[in-house]
Amino acid sequence: MKKITFFALIAFAFLSISLHLSAQVGINTDGSAPNNSAILDVNSTSKGTLVPRMTQEQILAIQNPANGLMAFCTSNNKLYIYVSSFGQWKEVQNGSGMLEQSFPCGVDLTINHLAGEVAPINKTVTYRTVTNIPGELTKCWITRNLGASQEATKVSDATETSAGWYWQFNRKQGYKHDGTTRTPSTPWISSISEGSDWIVANDPCNIELGATWRIPTYTEWYNVDNTGGWTTWTGPWGSGLKLHAAGNLGFSGGSLNNRGSVGYYRSCTQVDATNSWYLYFASGVSAMNSNLKAFGFSLRCVRDN
Repeated sequence: MKKITFFALIAFAFLSISLHLSAQVGINTDGSAPNNSAILDVNSTSKGTLVPRMTQEQILAIQNPANGLMAFCTSNNKLYIYVSSFGQWKEVQNGSGMLEQSFPCGVDLTINHLAGEVAPINKTVTYRTVTNIPGELTKCWITRNLGASQEATKVSDATETSAGWYWQFNRKQGYKHDGTTRTPSTPWISSISEGSDWIVANDPCNIELGATWRIPTYTEWYNVDNTGGWTTWTGPWGSGLKLHAAGNLGFSGGSLNNRGSVGYYRSCTQVDATNSWYLYFASGVSAMNSNLKAFGFSLRCVRDN
């Protein structure tokens, strides 16, 4: 085995780290002095800086945290800085912008849903994606309902795990229904009257899956239903989308109806102030229909491929 001398180690270290008498440190600066304004100057075109990652309990257990101490909380996926004047860990507010990687349709999309103003519960879901659906050949779709733990096993699948969550028109909040209890159990909006299509800021597909995902339009649902020749529920179920009869939540109180017998899939397009378009199918029909915005219907997300 070859021995590495002390001087060789020092020379190797200076290839990536530059130390200066001014107590500055430069990493990957190719021998150049760190920027005059920085005590630590890190340069890379392929890597980022990783701050300590801890649970909420671990962060709160730090003794006498320094003012400005930073940590990433794995309990809620948020970044915090300790501010001594408040004696608290303060959340670094997230902006609305997002970096989107190019997405080759056909690969799986894994999402960590966090309970809040959109997802009703914490859940990690891996969505399969498909393209080349007749009527909308250039679009990319997920093959299970938003929030569903699994793809449906049959068109009449009446399980909560396949149903996913339900949304009222132009509302961010999704609802889980296990057949007895609706989650969240907040007061139900029994009447919606407003003059707009579903706005982007309230689009659960956009918020939960990423900025390029969205709720299908009336035209997109009409095209796949019409071009696919769907006349009964065997059409949507037999397509690459594997749409099934997930039922709905009633407009008057949010109770569960028709799971296993009827499918209701929202579009982002309104009819008028109180009604909106959706794809409707059952054992003897498949067509576009309209009804009150206050119903809770399933969501199936789409993006331009």
